[in-house]
Amino acid sequence: MKYGCIGEHLPHSFSKIIHAYLASNEYELCELTPDEVGAFMQRKDFLGINVTIPYKQTVMPYLDRIDQAALEIGAVNTIVNRDGKLYGYNTDFGGMCAMILREGISLEGKKVLVLGTGGTSKTARTVAAAMGAGETVTVSRTAKDGAIDYETAYTKHADAEIIINTTPCGMYPKIGAAPVELSRFPRLTGVIDAIYNPLRSELVLEAKRRNIPAVGGLYMLVAQAVLASTHFTGVEYGEETMERVYRSIVANKENIVLVGMPACGKSTVGAILAETMGKRLIDTDTYIVEKNGMPIPEIFAKYGEPYFRKLEHEAIEELSAQSGCVIATGGGAVLDPQNVHALRRNGRIYFLDRPIEELLPTEDRPTASTAEAIRQRYEERYDIYCNSCDAHIRTLGVAALTAEEIKRRHEA
Repeated sequence: MKYGCIGEHLPHSFSKIIHAYLASNEYELCELTPDEVGAFMQRKDFLGINVTIPYKQTVMPYLDRIDQAALEIGAVNTIVNRDGKLYGYNTDFGGMCAMILREGISLEGKKVLVLGTGGTSKTARTVAAAMGAGETVTVSRTAKDGAIDYETAYTKHADAEIIINTTPCGMYPKIGAAPVELSRFPRLTGVIDAIYNPLRSELVLEAKRRNIPAVGGLYMLVAQAVLASTHFTGVEYGEETMERVYRSIVANKENIVLVGMPACGKSTVGAILAETMGKRLIDTDTYIVEKNGMPIPEIFAKYGEPYFRKLEHEAIEELSAQSGCVIATGGGAVLDPQNVHALRRNGRIYFLDRPIEELLPTEDRPTASTAEAIRQRYEERYDIYCNSCDAHIRTLGVAALTAEEIKRRHEA
C-alpha cells in the first residue's frame, strides 16, 4: 500500500474519494482488527496513511517522531514514512478549526461540552482551548479520566452553550440516534458533530429544528484530508481547494429528493437526473410495490391508506440512509414530518411544482384518480410541499429542462 487509511470499520469511509480529488496517488482503505495494528505498523509497508477510529492513540508508540501539536493533543491521524522513519501528525485539529470557522460558530468565552473520550475528543478539547472557550467539560457514558457522565451534564451543566460530539452515536448504519437531548440545554448557541455519514446526523437535524447553528463533520473530513495530503506529497493547498473538494463531495454524496403532486413528473425527471449524473434512481412507490408484492391501489383497497403510509414511512427510513441517489417520492410522502426529517439526513429536497391544469388523473393513483381528487390534494398539500423543500422548482414543460435546472442547482 502506498497511501491509505487504517481503521476498524471502513466500508463507508469517504476518505478514498476525497484523496482522489487531490492527487492521483493510490489510496486504499485498510480495515484492521486491534490485534493486527502492531504488525501493520512494524512492517512500515506504506508511504503515508490516515488513521481513524479507534487507532489514533494506538499507533503512537510505533512512531519515530511525533509533531508537537499531535503530542499535545495526544492523538495522531496522519503518518508519513520517510526512509523507514515514521512521522506522526494531527490534521484533525486544523480540519475541525476550519469547519467551525466556516460555519461561523463562536467558542469564545463559551461553556463547551465535548461528548466522548477518544482521539477526536482530545482534538476537540484542544480546538476549544485554541478558540478561546471559557470552560470545556468532557462527557462520557462512564465518568472516568476526568470526564463526567451524561446525567451530571444534564443536572450540573445545563447552561452549556456549545456541544461538540465526537462519539459514533448516530453514525451509519445506526442513524437516527442522538447522544444527548438538546432540550436539556436551553442556552445552546452551536452544535458541532464530527459525524459525516449521514451528512446530517440526528443531533445536527434536531439542532437545526431548534434554530441552533449546527454543522456535521464532512467539511472537517475534507479539510483534514487536504492537510494530510500536503504531508504526503509536499503540495500546499489553499482554502479554495478545501471548498472545491467539499462541494464536489456534497454533490456526489447528497441525495436528490424529488417531492410533489402525483403526475408532476418526479419519476421521469428522476430518471433523467440519475442517467446524466451517474446516480442510482430509487422510486419509493416502486420500492414499496416490489417489497410487498402488491400494487399500490390493491394495498389501498385491501388495507387502507393508513397502512400504506406506514409502509411508506418504513421504506423512506430505510432508503434515506443511502447516499448519492435520486429519490422520487410518492405524492403524499411529505405529509408525515418524520419522512421529511429522514430524507434530510442525506438529501436535499426539491419540490417539482407543476401547474394543476397539467396534472392528469390516472386510475393507478388512489388519491389522484379523478380531476376533483387532484384539485383537493393540490389544495391540501401545496403549502406542505413549499414548507418541506429546500428548493422550489417550477417545472419547465419539458422534463429534460427541469432535470437540467435541478442539476445546475445541486452542483452550484
